[in-house]
Amino acid sequence: MHRIAVLDDYQYVAASYADWSGLPEPVEVVEFADHVSDEGALVARLAPFDVVIAMRERTPFPRSVLERLPNLRLIVTTGAKNAAIDIRAAAERGTVVCGTGAHPPATAELTWALVLAVARHLPEEDRSVRAGGWQQSIGTDLAGNTLGVIGLGRLGERVARIGQAFGMDVVAWSQNLTDERAREVGVRRVEKDELLETADVVSLHLQLSPRTTGLIGREELARMKPNAILVNTSRGPIVDETALIHALREGTIQGAGLDAFDEEPLPRHHPLRELRRAVLTPHLGYVTEKTYEVFYRDAVEDVAAWLAGSPIRVIEPA
Repeated sequence: MHRIAVLDDYQYVAASYADWSGLPEPVEVVEFADHVSDEGALVARLAPFDVVIAMRERTPFPRSVLERLPNLRLIVTTGAKNAAIDIRAAAERGTVVCGTGAHPPATAELTWALVLAVARHLPEEDRSVRAGGWQQSIGTDLAGNTLGVIGLGRLGERVARIGQAFGMDVVAWSQNLTDERAREVGVRRVEKDELLETADVVSLHLQLSPRTTGLIGREELARMKPNAILVNTSRGPIVDETALIHALREGTIQGAGLDAFDEEPLPRHHPLRELRRAVLTPHLGYVTEKTYEVFYRDAVEDVAAWLAGSPIRVIEPA
């Protein structure tokens, strides 16, 4: 019998979204709600399993882990890519890695929740009202201001179009962005420095890679307006976390809305937790009902196809 481990089921909902009853062979499915960060403990937990369902990049699978899991034959990652899995190391040891579809609107919607939360000081006002207070802050307008989108892929495009609906002037930049692509979305392509210097809201929508790691650092934050808002719903390391903490403490920028961090879950005593200028969410961009429906449905399909000898949505080494 095949043993399937479903990892990082934080909300205890995997069993509600994944229907394993139609698989062509008997399986034992074990859902884990807790996160294991220690490699030794992770290897010990997964040693009996030949299939792992990984929820996005919550649990890394570097070569050092894969080489200690001789029984592992299939990893299904939710989403089409997973930078936390060493795809080449998996292929070398005969472990198939498959992906799933996604639900793109979810992260774009959370991006705007964070923009509005920072711009209108919603966490502070909520706390104030509950404590008996009333109208403690003055909000920042969006209409007539400039939105700078860094990364104009499918998520960046959605965020840009919502910005236009708010009445914002939208500019965009990425290393490969062309004028033609910008015009397709109805925005202006500008250079990175101009975007940082003119945007009232800067929103990041890039994949994490060696060239995007640390893309927003001390110098870039210093170029931003003092009343600007930075939003990151992509990956934490795209922003130099130490530089951002310094900028928020010093008031270099108005605030930040963050859904992604260098280390996740965010450590209990992390300095970001103490900063009132930061609105923090626990990587919720993709955590919606429709997204989970797609993720777990496709994960079951991936396992079924692998059991039948014809894997689908296979992720090959780059």
